[in-house]
Amino acid sequence: MKVSKTIKIAVAAVAALAFSAQAAFAGGVSIQAGGSSFDATLLNTCKVAWQTSTGNTFTYNSSDSGTGQKNEDAGIFDANFSDSGYVPAKSSVLNIPLVMAPIAVIYNLPGSKPLFLSEKTLSDIFAGKVTKWNDSEIAADNNQSIASVVYAKNTDGSVKKDKTGAPVVLRTTSTTRHYTLPNQTIHLVVRSDASGTTKNFVTLFTKTNADVWTKAADKTFANVFPGTINGAGNIGRIQAYSGSTGVSAGLNATPYSIGYAELSYATGKLRTALLQNANGDFAAPTAANTSAFVAGATLGATGLYTFNYVTKTPGAYILGIVSYALVDSAKTGASAAAMTDFLKFVASPACANSSPNYAAESGPVAAYVATLLAKLPTA
Repeated sequence: MKVSKTIKIAVAAVAALAFSAQAAFAGGVSIQAGGSSFDATLLNTCKVAWQTSTGNTFTYNSSDSGTGQKNEDAGIFDANFSDSGYVPAKSSVLNIPLVMAPIAVIYNLPGSKPLFLSEKTLSDIFAGKVTKWNDSEIAADNNQSIASVVYAKNTDGSVKKDKTGAPVVLRTTSTTRHYTLPNQTIHLVVRSDASGTTKNFVTLFTKTNADVWTKAADKTFANVFPGTINGAGNIGRIQAYSGSTGVSAGLNATPYSIGYAELSYATGKLRTALLQNANGDFAAPTAANTSAFVAGATLGATGLYTFNYVTKTPGAYILGIVSYALVDSAKTGASAAAMTDFLKFVASPACANSSPNYAAESGPVAAYVATLLAKLPTA
């Protein structure tokens, strides 16, 4: 992980203080947050243990990152969440990068063979240049010798990481794959709302295939899609749904479809693709592979990430993202203190490790996050 020199990294003692056992609150404080649907699964999983230990309650109002940002500017809820950082209306609002997770490329195809996609092929599919599953680009990705990375493990079975937070590579394997894909039209399932997931997803294409994706990255897919999204060849072929739940439902209802969402939404008949990185290996959307990708990012002075989409870090999953808690450090009172406590729990490995789809921040970034959390009210 590269960290801007303008950031003052806290010592380990500060990190330990921020991630210490949660303070005991008098029971009965109710807090609310809203925004990113990407975060809903993790937050609703982690809140159970936190509520049990504190006697407080946490309610999450899942919508989208755009709504989370607007809510925070309007002072709605005790905190909000967004999959992309933003410039808040109030200087006291902090963007706190809490948890890493992959954006899964989710598909609905018959059979059980895994799907492998290079970054260019993925770009061409969502740009409408590749519209058939048996296109030569997809065929080439899935009929070749494919490299994959195996990480070293600690004695407790967890993935071993270096001082930057990147997983330690044990070995690289190679497997020859053969996959005859169907002669069927590819149906795209995308987000209709202002989604941080969408902005992170299309940013990959605008950074690596700028000759095709010429519009600026945007939270709304229709605003950045190359060409005319309602053109004759796209009507009915491209379907838009609100929220990650809507995308998952649309994919399950549409054979031969492909879309994107947080990994836990790949339910029912849906599976997730492995993506090729600049190192040449293919990576699945796992917490470890996401850690490898995020470790090559740059963290700016305001706490926002700039990702390196052409990183050659072995095993890097190139659609890893970081989700931010948007919280006003000027708030006071019992609800503000309870939200601080909950955010500290979300930032801890105890929360992130409760789901295999997420990874806690590690290395110097974890210490930096601790300094941000220390700015929030505790009473």
